Amino acid sequence: MKILQASNLFHPCFDAGVSGVVYEISKELKAKGHEVTVYSTDGCTARLNVKTNKMVFVDGIEVYYFKNLSNTLNTKLNLATPYYLFRIIKDIKNFDIIHIHEHRTFFAVFLHHYAMKYNVPYIIQSHGSVLPFLHKITYKKIFDKLWGYKILNDASQVIALTQSESEQYQKMGVPLSKIKIIPNGINEKEDENSPKKNKFREKNHIKTGEKIVLFLGRLHESKGIEILIKAFLEVTSEYKPIKLAIVGPDNGFLDSLEILVKNLDLEDKVIFTGPLYGNDKIEAYIDADVFVTPRYTGFPITFLESSAYGLPIITTNRGDELDWINENVGYVTDYDEHQLAQAILNIILNDSLRNKFGDNGKNLIKSNFNWQNIVNKIEEVYKEVKG
Repeated sequence: MKILQASNLFHPCFDAGVSGVVYEISKELKAKGHEVTVYSTDGCTARLNVKTNKMVFVDGIEVYYFKNLSNTLNTKLNLATPYYLFRIIKDIKNFDIIHIHEHRTFFAVFLHHYAMKYNVPYIIQSHGSVLPFLHKITYKKIFDKLWGYKILNDASQVIALTQSESEQYQKMGVPLSKIKIIPNGINEKEDENSPKKNKFREKNHIKTGEKIVLFLGRLHESKGIEILIKAFLEVTSEYKPIKLAIVGPDNGFLDSLEILVKNLDLEDKVIFTGPLYGNDKIEAYIDADVFVTPRYTGFPITFLESSAYGLPIITTNRGDELDWINENVGYVTDYDEHQLAQAILNIILNDSLRNKFGDNGKNLIKSNFNWQNIVNKIEEVYKEVKG
């Protein structure tokens, strides 16, 4: 099949999980013999240093990085402005299927219009952003009235990451018959290619024997990091040799978090590393003892990465329901700092439990979440849509 993948962000932009997902799907589809083209932009926290408005090859995949008129609109409102897109309108009719990632984007508006005009079937995958909630709610509601409902309901199929997201699609008017639940995936980790242990400790002056609680994600108020810091204060009252590592790019919330850490007198216990990529990020996973994300949407890639490196997961019920976590690879607690603290203590004080959760996570990745299996399911959706 001749397949178009469309996403505001794409490899090598590592600032959002969606870009990595689109890259892995495209790479796997290419390996299966399909002709894959990606429409994306030069958008990222800082503009990508890539050739724009012309086709380039990325690992054998044809990619168009369209130049944004405004990178600020792209990063702040997820509103890409790829003006050159209008120059390739005629190419859209040549695709067998279009896979649009995130529906509140200019790409979605543009491709919806021309897919309908040229009778090309398209798939929507919203990546946890189906309903307008958490932030920019007014903007999202206006977008939905103008385009969002139409984009979702005209799709041949939509892909939900979880059962919860399937229910959200239904609230937006999408019939159950059009919804397929397919989670994200991850590549299995090869131990011989992994960085050596203790590199993250050395770089951040964490002593051998000190436990490490890891948060990895955007520093944004929607992530619930403040409740993690408060829970960590309770943890330190019962267990002293421990550090909290907060890893990720600042989305306007770092100053507030640093003030909270100072007010709680945790400055010698909490480390803000900024964003980490590649081996630097892997080193954090390898050295950490438990991974904690208090609040999330969709199906975070960080959950899969944590499990791939044998790291227990702690999260709360302020997120889409993921039934494979609780009492299997970690804990799902109420959104409560005391419960969060007790879950952290249970894991860091019990080596056998921590190892059991870690081993379960590794096995789960191999059996359920490797990219080959996930893309096989996506390919079946394409075939069903094409008939």
